[in-house]
Amino acid sequence: MGEIDKRNKLHENPFTFEVSKDKKVFIYWHGKQVTILKDKDSNRFLERIKNADQKEAQLIMA
Repeated sequence: MGEIDKRNKLHENPFTFEVSKDKKVFIYWHGKQVTILKDKDSNRFLERIKNADQKEAQLIMA
């Protein structure tokens, strides 16, 4: 992973996400909403993110 994040920006945790009641996933970058995932995309995202460590989670959201 060293080649992916050469400047170590992912250590700052710029990405966050929230899950709504209807299973939509809202992804934020520095507090600004950048995308919404729903249906198959949100299910796939939640499956991938549940066992990811912090840096891997940042890469998934990126």
